[in-house]
Amino acid sequence: MAIEQIKMPQLGESVTEGTISKWLVSVGDKVNKYDPLAEVMTDKVNAEVPSSFTGTIKELIANEGDTLAVGEIICTIEIEGGNEAAPAAPAAEAAPSAVAAEAPAANEGNKARYSPAVLKLSQENSIDLTQVKGSGAGGRITRKDLQKIIESGNIPQASAQSAQPKETVQAQPAAVPSAPQVQPAAVQSATAPAVPVSAGDIEIPVTGIRKAIAANMLRSKHEAPHAWTMVEVDVTTLVEYRNNIKDDFKKKEGFNLTFFAFFVKAVAQALKEFPQINSMWAGDKIIQKKDINISIAVATDDALFVPVIKNADEKTIKGIAREITEVAQKVRTGKLRSEDMQGGTFTVNNTGSFGSVQSMGIINYPQAAILQVESIVKRPVVVNNGMIAVRDMVSLCLSLDHRVLDGLVCGRFLARVKEILENTSKDTTSIY
Repeated sequence: MAIEQIKMPQLGESVTEGTISKWLVSVGDKVNKYDPLAEVMTDKVNAEVPSSFTGTIKELIANEGDTLAVGEIICTIEIEGGNEAAPAAPAAEAAPSAVAAEAPAANEGNKARYSPAVLKLSQENSIDLTQVKGSGAGGRITRKDLQKIIESGNIPQASAQSAQPKETVQAQPAAVPSAPQVQPAAVQSATAPAVPVSAGDIEIPVTGIRKAIAANMLRSKHEAPHAWTMVEVDVTTLVEYRNNIKDDFKKKEGFNLTFFAFFVKAVAQALKEFPQINSMWAGDKIIQKKDINISIAVATDDALFVPVIKNADEKTIKGIAREITEVAQKVRTGKLRSEDMQGGTFTVNNTGSFGSVQSMGIINYPQAAILQVESIVKRPVVVNNGMIAVRDMVSLCLSLDHRVLDGLVCGRFLARVKEILENTSKDTTSIY
């Protein structure tokens, strides 16, 4: 017999850790290669971790709810056909690390125990990791632990003799004044929320995916300095064009031609002309992405998913409309895969689908911007020669990461999207 390890996979680019939301196997269960072992939740997607071997579950290293870094062991499997004497040498080699894992108190300052995401977050917020109690496997500190501390404002400070880097210690004075102001919140967030519950109130448990959404939104608002701008667009000719062809299109193609497809196409075209918008913050540099992959928000009753339309600038309006229909169907039937949500470079959110006319979106980290497409409404508008006419108007609201983008380029980008949409008509625009 031989013992093989199953490790936390990387379920998307920029994903550094995952949370075991549910084990699908128990110790002693026999599994085949590719059988699902556990449901894992990240800030981008929920996915199943398949077995890499055929054998028997030997040990579940992580518990449900534990957050582990990519590459950490989640369970072990005993497989047949191995040399029974062979495990002795690996076991001996593994002994030092096993001892270290069982004795965190002897070396809690060892950075090898911290994931890159934890180190980065601790240094940015002057958190003394030696004073943090981890909730992960073996007492490991997770990014979720640090986000809870940051949200509370009760940040543990390093002493003068601390092993934290100098720049972390020097940054402490900036964090000290804020601590007393938010101390009551710190007490509340560290324990159960101090919310009075009356007769008839309903307590709804927070699901794993809701926790992941909350964590990603908090990270985006905490790390990215958000700014916001908006333009109004007259889409009267676009509305007329789409309404005239939508029935024939549905009969011919078998799916709906939505207004949203026109907006996604316009954004993709403008991103090609303003590639700065199609960028991401990477600490000491800005990464301008070559591919234009549009993330679109698709909501269910209790969750929000962000599938990606790859190379949207190369697709027709018909092609985009087809993909929107397909990914929405995958979300609603639970068939969305992790690869369907990877690679996004810019997000377009169809907030107008539920009647919103103005909103500020939270950026889909690590992207640099998100565009909210609001509801199309008929309004009286001053047109040529000072005349007033009833026109179909829509607001486009852009949230931007001010580390990456400035108002000038964003203003020009929105002006170009506006120009494309206002010139969309049967005479100028083909859907094929």
